[in-house]
Amino acid sequence: MTEESVKGPASYFPSIERKYGRPITEWQELVRQKLPAKHMELVAMLKNDHGMGHGHANAVVAHTLAEEKT
Repeated sequence: MTEESVKGPASYFPSIERKYGRPITEWQELVRQKLPAKHMELVAMLKNDHGMGHGHANAVVAHTLAEEKT
């Protein structure tokens, strides 16, 4: 059988790493440094400070915040 495909926010990670030249762990660390900021504040930070597109920023933030809850 084939491998299970990645779904949800993590499905964006390969293209985020290619487009912005940093591993996801670095983007997640930037988000964690700003906690307890709200979701959309974190998305805005990635967009405004790092030039990330909305969908990519939202994926990084959503995945990071979900990890923080576990």
